[in-house]
Amino acid sequence: MALKPEPTAPFHSVQYALRVLETIARHSGGVTDVQIARETGLPTAHLTPMLLMLRREGYVLQVSDGAYAIGDSLVLLGSGVDRQQALQDKLQETLDRLRDSVGAAVYISRYVDGEVSITQFADSPRTPKVHEWVDFRSAAHASAVGKCLLTQLDQNGRRDHLSRHKIARLTSKTITNEQILFSKLDSQPATVPMLDLQEYAVGTVCAAVPITAGSAVGCLALSMPVEHAHRLRAAAEALNRKAAPLLLSLTL
Repeated sequence: MALKPEPTAPFHSVQYALRVLETIARHSGGVTDVQIARETGLPTAHLTPMLLMLRREGYVLQVSDGAYAIGDSLVLLGSGVDRQQALQDKLQETLDRLRDSVGAAVYISRYVDGEVSITQFADSPRTPKVHEWVDFRSAAHASAVGKCLLTQLDQNGRRDHLSRHKIARLTSKTITNEQILFSKLDSQPATVPMLDLQEYAVGTVCAAVPITAGSAVGCLALSMPVEHAHRLRAAAEALNRKAAPLLLSLTL
């Protein structure tokens, strides 16, 4: 399976974050933001919000003299045998916060062994998750999650998937023509959230953004009842802006 090499905005943010973390890690006694800016070459306008995000996620901490040092979350994610559980806990914590921020159920999905898989999600009574009335593995052509994952595959990867999961009409809005579907996937800008406007399920709208880490294909998604559709685009843009912490956790 080949991937489409198309970096996203969250990807670039993660590259900057990794440079900042590497710089801080080199200074065991702490390092000031002035020194971090000097060593990374990042302007203050980029560095200040980056440090705020890293502090909020627990990857760095600010010591008494104002210098920055490596935080507990980064230590846990690098702790070997406990890393997988630490990663799941960290992702869930971030998902819970993101759910409350965008006012919608949120999901992490991965494309694993040729199948769509929802690996983690965060919902609540006020932000219910989508009712999986058709197995997500069979609905990649209709769901925001599935279409976002398919955009990250090449043509052969997409055809392979659809040869195993035939396109079916799930609602009156579902795209059932492979050529039209592929055309829409190819015209989708990498930095624009993928939308599902009742294509998977009547009464539900969804959005998804890619969070590709290395060779792994993944996405971050949200869903909400159709009566909240007027909030979808704003929530989707917020989802896109806030994807960097999740991608960073998956990359570390």
